Amino acid sequence: VRLVESGGGSVQPGGSLRLSCTNRGYDLTAFGIGWFRQAPGKEREGISCITKTYGDKHEANVGYSDSVKGRFTISRDRAANTVYLQMNNLQPEDTATYSCATAGAYSGSDLCGYEYEDWGPGTQVTVSS
Repeated sequence: VRLVESGGGSVQPGGSLRLSCTNRGYDLTAFGIGWFRQAPGKEREGISCITKTYGDKHEANVGYSDSVKGRFTISRDRAANTVYLQMNNLQPEDTATYSCATAGAYSGSDLCGYEYEDWGPGTQVTVSS
């Protein structure tokens, strides 16, 4: 599954961005998706996740790291075959390359319980005044 991220950019502190994670050829509702970020010199951090869905009426579970809880929102658009990450009240410490990945084996991880694989190339988010 080849994922592609978009929507990154440069914003001032307190600003907002919406990142998109999409794929051509695969129905993303069949996959759990995780959002990650990595700042220069730091380890990759899992920040949000959404589980796969089973039919139109099934609601996915979502999860957030403490660092983004209350500011970021993950969602799916079935028609667009896209998973979004709405990021509000961005701060300089949110500066990083943001990537999405598909859920693999269940491991009980903090990110919706799954390990992740097949990361996209990422999109850069820069927050500065």
